[in-house]
Amino acid sequence: MKKLLALFIVVLAFSCKNEPKVEVGPKITITSDELKEAVTYLSSDELLGRDTGTQGIDDAATYIEKQFESYGVKPYFETFRDNFKLDSLDAFNVVGVIEGVDETLKNEYIVIGAHYDHIGYGKPVESDSIANGANDNATGTAGVMAMAKYFATRKNNKRSILFALFTAEERGLLGSKHLAERLKSDSLNVYTMVNLEMIGVPFKDRDYQAFLTGYELSNMAEKMNAYAGSKLIGFSEVSKKYRLFMRSDNYPFYNQFKAPCQTLSSCDLTNFDFYHHVDDEIELMDFNFMANLINSTIPVIETMSNTPTKEIVMHEAE
Repeated sequence: MKKLLALFIVVLAFSCKNEPKVEVGPKITITSDELKEAVTYLSSDELLGRDTGTQGIDDAATYIEKQFESYGVKPYFETFRDNFKLDSLDAFNVVGVIEGVDETLKNEYIVIGAHYDHIGYGKPVESDSIANGANDNATGTAGVMAMAKYFATRKNNKRSILFALFTAEERGLLGSKHLAERLKSDSLNVYTMVNLEMIGVPFKDRDYQAFLTGYELSNMAEKMNAYAGSKLIGFSEVSKKYRLFMRSDNYPFYNQFKAPCQTLSSCDLTNFDFYHHVDDEIELMDFNFMANLINSTIPVIETMSNTPTKEIVMHEAE
């Protein structure tokens, strides 16, 4: 018996010794200042409202790419740009990846997305006609970039995480549709897709920070709250009434993968009066709230990326 025990200890020690070491980086906190810096640039007059096919959105894409490179995020394709034609226009999503550290789970993907385009110009107000789109959706874009920075620093996600910034959302979810179809044709194993949309202003009368579209379609909200240890996510009657689940970039991913693909937002338009308006400006954003929301959501995505099994599932249709 003693010989068997000694042999077991030797085998265990040998296997542990040869197990690849994963260097986990430090935890970092996303600051309101860095979020403000990103949203300030993305919603600046210089980018002329970030309409698809313009120099402004090209400049926005270049900015995102440089930030990804500085964090250590890798391009998912040959470059960060997922190019496609939109009639005569050159259009491109920006797609980066952080590969999972688990040899098996790295083949499952979490997609963190947001659209980085806006409508370009709107109805003039006091000679201003640039629709800067600070809340819609420079905030969501900055949120995705912040999460990419965190996970590139932390390096502890067992599942792979795809960071996708979509163009042509304002033209009918065309960028996310293109990417979802391309990833489906590559047989990507998508576990979940969490889309960030309009996260720059808080609710004033609710007991949660943000809502999920398609709340009742899966157990994502329940699991996110459990992972957060608080009521991070709630239900929006307005979202259900206006079928917001079908009106953002989560929807093409749901159509392709039939997996939990939902949008996280702190704005169902009851708390923001400047949707597609030239006054959707940086001055209206609450960056302390936004930083708190991002820092509360990051551990949720971290847990989501590390559970041994797929705990988030679609509900059975009644």
